[in-house]
Amino acid sequence: MFSYVPPIDDYRFLLTQVLGFDRAMVETGKDVDADLATAVLEEAGRMCAERLHPINRHGDEEGSRLIDGDVRTPEGFADAWRDFVAAGWPSLSADPEYGGQGLPFILQLWLDEMLAAANMSFGLFPGLTRGACEAIAAHADDALKTIYLPRMVSGEWTGAMALTESGAGTDLALLKTKAEPNADGGYAVTGQKIFISSGDHDFGGNIVHLVLARLPDAPAGVKGISLFLVPKYLPDADGGFTIRNAMSVGALEKKMGIHAQPTCVMNYDGATGWLVGEPHRGLAAMFTMMNAERLMVGIQGLGIAGASYQQAAGYAKERLQGRSADGARGPVAIIEHADVRRMLLNIRAFVEGGRALSGWTALQLDRAHHHPDAAERAKADGLVALLTPVVKAAFTDYGFESAVQAQQVFGGHGYIREWGMEQYVRDARIAQIYEGTNGVQAMDLVGRKLPMAGGAVVEGFFALVADDLEAAGTIGIAASTREALALLRDVTASLRGAGVEAAGAAAADYLRLFALVSMGWMWTRMAAAEGDTPLHDAKRAVAGFFAQRMLPQVRGLAGSVAAGEATIMALAVDAF
Repeated sequence: MFSYVPPIDDYRFLLTQVLGFDRAMVETGKDVDADLATAVLEEAGRMCAERLHPINRHGDEEGSRLIDGDVRTPEGFADAWRDFVAAGWPSLSADPEYGGQGLPFILQLWLDEMLAAANMSFGLFPGLTRGACEAIAAHADDALKTIYLPRMVSGEWTGAMALTESGAGTDLALLKTKAEPNADGGYAVTGQKIFISSGDHDFGGNIVHLVLARLPDAPAGVKGISLFLVPKYLPDADGGFTIRNAMSVGALEKKMGIHAQPTCVMNYDGATGWLVGEPHRGLAAMFTMMNAERLMVGIQGLGIAGASYQQAAGYAKERLQGRSADGARGPVAIIEHADVRRMLLNIRAFVEGGRALSGWTALQLDRAHHHPDAAERAKADGLVALLTPVVKAAFTDYGFESAVQAQQVFGGHGYIREWGMEQYVRDARIAQIYEGTNGVQAMDLVGRKLPMAGGAVVEGFFALVADDLEAAGTIGIAASTREALALLRDVTASLRGAGVEAAGAAAADYLRLFALVSMGWMWTRMAAAEGDTPLHDAKRAVAGFFAQRMLPQVRGLAGSVAAGEATIMALAVDAF
């Protein structure tokens, strides 16, 4: 297996020539320029390449284990976490009020990309902790914030999200976990949760679970769900946290991938917890965490794809097989064969286009939080909401497909453990499922996000894209993306007011169409960047591939959307 190489040159290019990073920092009042941002990313990349990637394969082989009720992570993970914390990475983008560094979210999101590329199982620990911090910061009372946020932001303590039950997955209205009031103002939480990533570990410190449960007077359905902070350790009389709460790991899930990540069945047996936010308003509070996690999960797909590409491109340049196209030379490196190049370019076109789109989205998130103009904050917030399901679903679909294509480049060697490609395929698969399956994301885009503000949010996004395409002039990728955008606008108009069946039939194809146009927009920006370096030449070459080989897929997707629901719903249930 080749060493992981962080994509620092690409980050620098995007910051300085594509995304207008320095201008965005002035607008949001952050004292950071592209040089500092690149230096931070270089250090983050060094941690991922030198510390986390070397333990990735071993972590997959050993896996996390449950021993006498306690989780043991693979050898090296606990030490790596301590190094990660000592270097300050958990606090990178967190609020300075609680000890965070307050750096731009784009650095956080690209750190997440490198974490997923180097060691996806490890990356879930800080990612879930950050999401829990955001929910606590947005909804908890000051007392809980004061106690928990500084320790979680620093990485001394970690977080987990406890939603799913065996009978309640996407439909949380079915959850049964109960919370009974205690005399001291706390609650006794009782129930069982499944699929709880980072539910327990051996890093030391507390593990703070955010648990959805029902109060005794809760109304039925999702309107009766509340959110509770339930820590592994409770405070003692001396102010320490040494008293074990009434919660335990019943089992570790036996999974297809991310073996080093402890995915727990959690039992809460009257565990002490505290209400986060208003009673019966837990779902709204939890979505603060879930929306942050959905962006992170999308970036996991991007990271896996980038790592897979590096391995496959390195292998293709070394593996000798077959003869040259003119038959004069042989054996030649398989990078000379058109089909191998096609697979590699499919991956690269997604990775670099997706990386640019994720960076643009991250800058909008900072605008939503920090821009001095309330109207600009609201506009940016709407754009982030619109793009979140696109990033989550499209990036994880393309991420899995990229891992499979990279595995194919290796041929038989990709199917055995030696080169590590089968781990990428297994690890990538979960990202299409957790934090809301990709079908749910597609329905969210069509059913909830397109109608936002009477359609003004999506039309505003289309206008932004159209302006950039017009400014790019006659370059090929701009012309191709203009045609694709016109098609997307027509399809979007056709979906307004669609019924549930029609929306469900169209949603997945529509989301991919939306993603392709969005990446075409980013490829236009990259191809239009001025410069004559090898990096600029490579960008224009890959932009041409995207325009000619990937963007034309929008026509077939539009045709599928136009076909409606009739053929999907025609077969009788009993005939399946």
